[in-house]
Amino acid sequence: MGEARGGPRRGTRVCSAGVPPCTPWQGPDSVAAAVTVTGRAWPRAGTAGTPLAGDMAQGGAGVAKRLGTLLSGLLECGGFCGIIFGWASLVFVLKDLGYFQELCQPSTNLTELPGCSRQDEEFSLVFTIGSFMNNFMTFPTGFIFDRFGTTIARLVAISLYTGGTLLVAFSTPALAVLLFPAMSMLSVGGMLLILTNTQVGNLFGKYRSIIITLYNGAFDSSSAVFLIVKVLYERGLSLRTMFLFMAACSAWHLLRTLFLMPRSRIPYPLPPAYDYGLRCPGRSQSYRTYEEKRPPEETGPEETPLEPSAPTVSTYTNAFAVTQLCGVLCAPWNGFILDRHKRGKTPRPEGALGTLADLRASVLSLVVTVTQCVLFSICAAVPVLPVQFGTFVLQVLSRSFLYGGNAAFLAIAFPPQHFGKLYGLAMALSALVALLQYPCVTLVRGPLDGDPFYVNVGLIAVVLVAFVSPVVVARKCRQLAKDLGAAGTPLTAPPSAETPTELPH
Repeated sequence: MGEARGGPRRGTRVCSAGVPPCTPWQGPDSVAAAVTVTGRAWPRAGTAGTPLAGDMAQGGAGVAKRLGTLLSGLLECGGFCGIIFGWASLVFVLKDLGYFQELCQPSTNLTELPGCSRQDEEFSLVFTIGSFMNNFMTFPTGFIFDRFGTTIARLVAISLYTGGTLLVAFSTPALAVLLFPAMSMLSVGGMLLILTNTQVGNLFGKYRSIIITLYNGAFDSSSAVFLIVKVLYERGLSLRTMFLFMAACSAWHLLRTLFLMPRSRIPYPLPPAYDYGLRCPGRSQSYRTYEEKRPPEETGPEETPLEPSAPTVSTYTNAFAVTQLCGVLCAPWNGFILDRHKRGKTPRPEGALGTLADLRASVLSLVVTVTQCVLFSICAAVPVLPVQFGTFVLQVLSRSFLYGGNAAFLAIAFPPQHFGKLYGLAMALSALVALLQYPCVTLVRGPLDGDPFYVNVGLIAVVLVAFVSPVVVARKCRQLAKDLGAAGTPLTAPPSAETPTELPH
């Protein structure tokens, strides 16, 4: 995993263990054709070391197995990974059961805020810590994924998730403090599950970015699970029964880990006859590829629990939760933007040219994403309640583009063996920003007398800074194109170019 990734020496043979056939390196001409791009040696289009595009369709795993992996992963992400972001729905249940009820104080004068503000702040603190852990702990868990592979990472995720559901199941109003570790364990376990699922896009070649963004959209939609918990609770089902059922679902996660996921990582591009899962132990561990494999900004007002202090609030909470279901439908749109250059009659270039084409496609994705985030922030700042229905829609769009685009961009721009660490680092940085949401709530309720105008204006200004990102990537693309041209690499791959199947270590 940590071995050098430069080209082989003259006269050596380039083999990946278990990948037949193994043909010799083509000599110094091929080495001279390599051009360094972002610290890596890339063979020129049409030279040795570039895999055939068709290799991705010649894997040993059949179509049924790949589709089973895709669909089961979609169900996993949509039903389990991001449920903490439906916290507003669960708060209704917990309040009805009397969690943190002792913090409620009756109003003594007209100037006091209505409702149990200390109870609301405690619920807000549970969510703030849980969402912080969701992002911040992605860095160490990403390191676990990169260092120990898929199986170990998923076993850690399943253990955390099972522990979190059991803590909620056996919590009581007297043990409401269990919600703090429970939500943190659920969020970290869910994030680690989606991290291991991101690589499934590598099984589908030119649809790679679409699938990555689709999975992140399913992650967004999973916040509706707590809405289902709320509805079932209102129908008479107990909180303990529902969370015990969720804990029992860990057996399904375990079976999927053994039969439908690799032991290490899914490489990209796929080597010939690639297979994975328990039926072919060891085969999926030995491949090495040279090609590259999504930062969310601060969590905005959409992730601050709504206060159930008025009879109309339940309607808006339900509307917010229902719109989250559409995340899985919105996320692939960003994937279509990222993969738009891969469709058509012109063969997609490989190596450095392919990376450059992918980076160019990501510029438009970044522009659209930041624009959506700005519009969402503006709508959230409008003090008109019906406008918030539009805010819910923009939140789903911007969040789907943000998370999916982040994962897809990291897979495009950086080597695969560092994906987990980089994804975790991005999430950890966003977690540090997310910590500001609790003092922001305190600031609004205290010195600002309940008026969030200045806080919203500040957040809009911060989001506007994100327009720097597509500008930087566009400049990088121009520089790479210039470097490739200076090195004599054609900027379009000739249709007749033939390349061998060997992949340099």
